Amino acid sequence: MALAFLLLLAPAAYSYTTTMMQPSSLPLWPRSVEWLRAHHGNWLVDEVEHYYYSWKAPAKGGPQLTSLPTAGLTDAATERAEARRRAGYVPPPISPVFAHPLPGEGVWRGTGPTVSGRSPVLLTTFRTEVDYPRIVAYVAWFDHTRSSVAWYPGRYEPPSAPVRGPMSVPPGQRWRLLATFNGGFIYNDGSNGSSIGGRQYEPLKAGLATLLAYRNGRVDVNTWHGGPVAGPQVAFARQSLPLIIDHGRLNPALNDGSQWGFTLGNAVRVWRTGAGIDRHGNLIYAAADYQTAVTLARILQRAGAVRAMQLDINPEWPTLITYSHRGGLDPVRVVPNYQQPATRYLVPDDRDFFAVYRRVPGPVTVPFR
Repeated sequence: MALAFLLLLAPAAYSYTTTMMQPSSLPLWPRSVEWLRAHHGNWLVDEVEHYYYSWKAPAKGGPQLTSLPTAGLTDAATERAEARRRAGYVPPPISPVFAHPLPGEGVWRGTGPTVSGRSPVLLTTFRTEVDYPRIVAYVAWFDHTRSSVAWYPGRYEPPSAPVRGPMSVPPGQRWRLLATFNGGFIYNDGSNGSSIGGRQYEPLKAGLATLLAYRNGRVDVNTWHGGPVAGPQVAFARQSLPLIIDHGRLNPALNDGSQWGFTLGNAVRVWRTGAGIDRHGNLIYAAADYQTAVTLARILQRAGAVRAMQLDINPEWPTLITYSHRGGLDPVRVVPNYQQPATRYLVPDDRDFFAVYRRVPGPVTVPFR
């Protein structure tokens, strides 16, 4: 019986050992969880995560924060003065949810190198809910007139990528790098399609939220209604579940746990990230701990998103990094994720990600081909 048991375990042990020996940007524990998910253990991981995060959910109330994490370099007054002088657009401050906001709460601050005299990347932090006074959201706004967005496959995501490229920010593009942030749910967790330059990476699925960049530089977040691959006019398309905001309103299905998955249901509070588009066509990224699908949508809505999608969740993945180019790239980790270094996307990474660049003249191309 013992021998039979060992023989039954042998294929799994071999698969696990060989997987752990492959190149990876992740430590052993999250890689083990990913291996379990990929080998018919998704239900077990979902059960454990559901009960763990429910047990770790924050209690309401508690002491107030006395200050917020600083995000950005220049102050809002400077950004607004430059915007008026150059007839540019700067988003208004985010209205605080608390009657007595902390210094700088919801106020946009520039970061990184300037383009045409202003920062194309603005950052802010703010408290998200009165009932949870110690939860902080980290939000970035990217000016579509002075920046462009690229999407890069990782070492293993998407799984069927025909071309992976460097799996990091291409060295030849780093001179104009402004920011990087995490991608969305892996393909096996939501059949989230993807496409680059008219080539299918995973089949796009109608009805899913899609972050799109067009060859003319325009960026959008919208529901996909096309076929399994985007046309050549689309620089890239990356999907992740349905929209959480559409026409400025929250998706009413966010309360439906069956649509958002067991650990994605409205009751479970975890690290969540998302991306949206404002009414001027500018991209917004948000990340915060202890969020549900509904509260993440409210963060993006408060930041000005009229359409938005959820990106990756759980503590291992939230990543927002900016680059100041002071004596080098000088990466700064905006989202305080101790499990990911500030150099995450400067070396090959297991998962796909987005990069925001200083815009250059001409159509958007695939920089790693």
